[in-house]
Amino acid sequence: MYLPPHFAEDRLDILHSLIQQHPLACLVTLETDGLTANHIPCLISPPTADAPFGTLLGHVAKANPVWRNTQEVLAVFQGASAYITPSWYEEKQQTGAVVPTYNYAVVHAHGSLQQIDSKPEFLSLLNQLTNHFESARQLPWQISDAPGDYIDNMMEMIVGIRMPIARLTGKWKTSQNKSVQTRSDIAAGLRVGTATEQAMAGIIESQLFE
Repeated sequence: MYLPPHFAEDRLDILHSLIQQHPLACLVTLETDGLTANHIPCLISPPTADAPFGTLLGHVAKANPVWRNTQEVLAVFQGASAYITPSWYEEKQQTGAVVPTYNYAVVHAHGSLQQIDSKPEFLSLLNQLTNHFESARQLPWQISDAPGDYIDNMMEMIVGIRMPIARLTGKWKTSQNKSVQTRSDIAAGLRVGTATEQAMAGIIESQLFE
């Protein structure tokens, strides 16, 4: 990923936060027929001695050959993004020498996939995933709500995977190369837009006086 220094984000808590808020990974792998992308919801676990950047956890269909991949893979997490009109730039009024751009926040995680062989560990992961995504519901569904033999059969059809992260890169292209006034104006313009645009406004506002 092309990464000018002023767009780099390397704070681990910020990178993990984006993954937690946007957990659908685009997992890019090199297979026998070329590059392949799979879309997999993932959890991120805290750093350990063996995985100083944390570990991604998820599952795929057993029929999907990706879990057998032994090469380095790339998981891409896309956060807030928004088109930025030059109408919000203070330079537009001063010189007119402005062009549009597109702001975004992304995290790239590199590592190698490992299969989760232990059934108790795999079931624990499935419970973690379920609890995570059901937590906002008034009456959260739990795996134990389904018949045990049904869950056993379903588990035979999927594979648990983990990916200790060997390299973690963040790019926050959020108009850091513009003046504080222009960034404030951009944030104000985004505030009246969609939920995604408002999320980008929040990122810009949080960086204004860093």
